[in-house]
Amino acid sequence: MTRCSCAIRHDHDPNSLFPACPGDLLALPRSDCIAAEQLCLSDAACNVTYRTLEDCALAKTRVLPLDHDSRVRCLNAELTLGNSSLLHCKCHRRMKRQEHCLRVFWTVHSSMTDGDATNPCLKATHVCNLSKKCVRLRTEYASICTKGAGSEDTCDRRKCHRGLRNFFEKVSEDFTRRILFCPCQDELCGERRRKTIVPDCSFHSNTKPNCLWLLDSCLEDHICKSRLADFQQNCQPADMSPDGCSQHNHAACLQAYMGMIGTPMTPNYVSNSSVEVSLWCTCESSGNQKEKCDQILGMFESNRCLGKHQSFRRIRETAQHREIPILLISRSYSALLLRIVLSSPAVSP
Repeated sequence: MTRCSCAIRHDHDPNSLFPACPGDLLALPRSDCIAAEQLCLSDAACNVTYRTLEDCALAKTRVLPLDHDSRVRCLNAELTLGNSSLLHCKCHRRMKRQEHCLRVFWTVHSSMTDGDATNPCLKATHVCNLSKKCVRLRTEYASICTKGAGSEDTCDRRKCHRGLRNFFEKVSEDFTRRILFCPCQDELCGERRRKTIVPDCSFHSNTKPNCLWLLDSCLEDHICKSRLADFQQNCQPADMSPDGCSQHNHAACLQAYMGMIGTPMTPNYVSNSSVEVSLWCTCESSGNQKEKCDQILGMFESNRCLGKHQSFRRIRETAQHREIPILLISRSYSALLLRIVLSSPAVSP
């Protein structure tokens, strides 16, 4: 039992790997799981989420698999807990109530014990958690974007977009591509992929603006204007080309697509069961500019060069020639985690 208690320990400094989210009451540094649980239970919203995760963890120990609705409920609870100290808590060897501490840890991280072959997006997230920079910047934008998400009055979209740009600019594409373009076979995986950019804050609004207005907003923003020019150049479709791209470079197109995230023209997946992407805008009431408006939408909705199936295949092929993320992705994540954990030095008291 003593040896298993380092299940939370990684080879990195815990305070660097799992930083607290500034300004978040529930995000405290160096928190053990028992203290984090008590803090969570004292907060009404966190309490409800944690109880849901307890039910999910218990259900996953049973023989029968969770039905779709239950899996979605568990996923939403896990995503809601994204900036809580519970997600980043740890246990120590020889600590008091060690078993209780580990129970809390595995309640919050029960998805680690799931079969990773069926959810590449979950696996990509776990791989990100092994990188100090990836988990730090992902936690930062998640913390910003989930505050008031779904409410236009409290969600700070500008800060959310800045956090997203920071993540996609500074984190290696070995991580960002796999998180954003993970190939899904079911809707649960698709929902995790669609929610990568916290769309309730970064993408959706109560009403869809006209795409012409969205374009004007982009052209008034120097970053967006430059990113859009890059996207148009690298993702220009060509009907006569076998791969649909005039530049014949899917990697550059995907990079340009990621560059649009965090701008006024942020794209995202349209559903949990599709790889189609779009902008959050409409061409209704466009008058005599309807054709121009349709062209704006068409850059994303019907762009052959942006075809996701080719890019997924290319990502998998490229993976064979990379070292760090590939070794992690090609094996069972749970087994790998155990191997890393059990070889870690003793945890600090």
